[in-house]
Amino acid sequence: MSVEHASTRIIEAYARGDTNLPADEVWAVEAHLEACRVCRDRLSAVVGAEAPAVASLVDTVWSGLEPQLAVTATMPRRRRWSARLARWMTPTMVPWLAMVVGVTLLALLLDLAGTGTDSGQVSLVLLFAPVLPVLGVAASWSRGLDPAYELTASAPRAGLYLVLRRTASVLGVVVPALLVGGWATGVMVAQWLLPCLAFTATTLALGSVVGVTRAALVLAGVWAAVVVAPTLATSRTTFALQTSGLPAWGLILALGIAVVIARRGAYSVLRAHR
Repeated sequence: MSVEHASTRIIEAYARGDTNLPADEVWAVEAHLEACRVCRDRLSAVVGAEAPAVASLVDTVWSGLEPQLAVTATMPRRRRWSARLARWMTPTMVPWLAMVVGVTLLALLLDLAGTGTDSGQVSLVLLFAPVLPVLGVAASWSRGLDPAYELTASAPRAGLYLVLRRTASVLGVVVPALLVGGWATGVMVAQWLLPCLAFTATTLALGSVVGVTRAALVLAGVWAAVVVAPTLATSRTTFALQTSGLPAWGLILALGIAVVIARRGAYSVLRAHR
């Protein structure tokens, strides 16, 4: 399979530190250099020819690191697995995901105990499904919870690529738990899955403006005040949780995805961690 390499123009501009190089091209070439030895060699040749000061600095740093690398032990296989897992989530996400799963199980137990759909009241699994993944997404992209947020934001694959990876890891934990809860309580899959995905997409969309964590807290607060509190007080299923509201959730999901794509560059700056 053929591999498309970075053009000579981009390699030379990147080596010079050309400020006129578009941010998306900088991101693309840095991500490409991670896996392409050919382009790394081309970049090294250009740096040596056009940026001797940078080449000298690299040689100095390497001469100091090489003796230490020679005596460094190889990473154990278990840690290699942990390193692969770290591409999808951070350690700070684990307790939050455990809490989300715990809330889901608690809601399921309360439903099965007779407070859910079988007694004519709204299912608690359905009621909390839209906001459960939002909590995990907030934890996965929080400046306050992630001590390495500055390194994360400056990495070549930071930005929307990493946001979507961490969001996928959250959904990978939350959705199966909700699937079990929905099946046990008799709630239709689309009835909880569509609001769940729509809320997640809206969080990311709003997060491109005010920060992912702030967006999650705002939307969770709005949901609690506008839907959860009135539903629990009246024991009646609101329009947002009825099957007739699914087209509206589909529209919200589509708009959220469109905004995320249109503002994909906003996730590569530190304010996205707020």
